[in-house]
Amino acid sequence: MNNTEKLVELFREFPGIGPRQAKRFVYFLLTRNNDYSSELSRLIGEVKKDVTSCDMCFRFFSRDVSESRTCPICRDSHRDTHSLMIVSHDIDFENIEKTHFYTGLYFILGGTVPILEKNPEKRIRQSELLAQIDKKIHNEGLSEIILALNYNPEGEHTLLYLTSLLRPFVEKNNIKISTLGRGLSTGTELEYSDPDTIKNALKNRQ
Repeated sequence: MNNTEKLVELFREFPGIGPRQAKRFVYFLLTRNNDYSSELSRLIGEVKKDVTSCDMCFRFFSRDVSESRTCPICRDSHRDTHSLMIVSHDIDFENIEKTHFYTGLYFILGGTVPILEKNPEKRIRQSELLAQIDKKIHNEGLSEIILALNYNPEGEHTLLYLTSLLRPFVEKNNIKISTLGRGLSTGTELEYSDPDTIKNALKNRQ
């Protein structure tokens, strides 16, 4: 396998990128000058240094001067600590924040649970989620968990899995579990939903 083929295979690992798109990326890079390629390579290396994962919600954020491992939202004393919204990916978090409607805290699962997955705990941050919920129950008075997942088969399966997983916490501590309302049509992914649609789904959560 030559370098071009290796690069195609690397691009194919990107979410939603198939073999034809991966090849188009490679051919595009080949048409650019060396300065472009060098800048791209430099930025890829730098972003790994500048961005870290929050030790509470696990979303990626740019380090600030304090070098804190906790993101600004989790540190914000004005956020509602009684509600925790669980989303699959960082892009889902970003779209929900654009609505300026939800004021609680978040947890980023880091993925979803495929329908036929035999080891679901390996596909999401399951142990980290349970630890955060336990901490928020005892220290922050958590009273509602919002499962904000995509309305597609894999998202629905993840929702059912999490509902079963969290049942002991819910029953023991009288916590409400809610899901996004049907402002989102079946098959919709949060990543591609506009702010008004997400806002309506939050208002009508069940």
